[in-house]
Amino acid sequence: MSKLWQARFFTTVNQLRDLPDTQVPEIAFAGRSNAGKSTAINILCNQKGLAFASKTPGRTQHINFFSIGGAHVAQHRKDPTKVDEIQALLVDLPGYGYAEVSGSAKLHWQRLLGDYVQRRDQLAALILIMDSRRPFTDLDVQMLEWFAPTGKPIHCILTKVDKLNRNDSINVLRQARAKLDSYVDEDGEGFPFTVQLFSAQNRIGIDEANDKILELAGLIDADAEEPTSDPESDSHE
Repeated sequence: MSKLWQARFFTTVNQLRDLPDTQVPEIAFAGRSNAGKSTAINILCNQKGLAFASKTPGRTQHINFFSIGGAHVAQHRKDPTKVDEIQALLVDLPGYGYAEVSGSAKLHWQRLLGDYVQRRDQLAALILIMDSRRPFTDLDVQMLEWFAPTGKPIHCILTKVDKLNRNDSINVLRQARAKLDSYVDEDGEGFPFTVQLFSAQNRIGIDEANDKILELAGLIDADAEEPTSDPESDSHE
């Protein structure tokens, strides 16, 4: 059983001043509205309703935290989490890019997201969720460029790959790797960016994403276990 299956709702905040004072690694999930972020979190944590997907995309304005550790499997979901036993936090950031959201809400989200990803010391890595049919929108690139100067890892998950045929999915993955490789620092060194294919519908890439997230959170040794398969070898037809 994956440690991600232990995830429990911990807290929700709408202002940076309300961020939890925990000191454990945080793994944040960001993505455009309708990219499948909530679905990805829920399937990785093996829970249907952990991350909330609003019926009106873009209306969820809070940062939601889920704890790993601090609660036992046998405990009821509403039992209190033991804060001193939390090993890591998963962080569900507000979805961005939904056209019908008001200007004031967009400005608030931009400040909240920008400040959190650029300044939060506990943030260990960013999981960037993108629809494989429309990756690297302007807002996705903005998120990359906000976070890149921190020098921390970004792992891109290209969702809904079941909508693509095999050749298209392989091409999308190769193009995404090339895009990420094009980012270099002032010394010409590449950033710690990685990418994979993912489908909740066809259960593609779940093990790979699970292992990467646990590695980034410091919950497994990076050399302890390799992904079970190369994404390019999977069938997406």
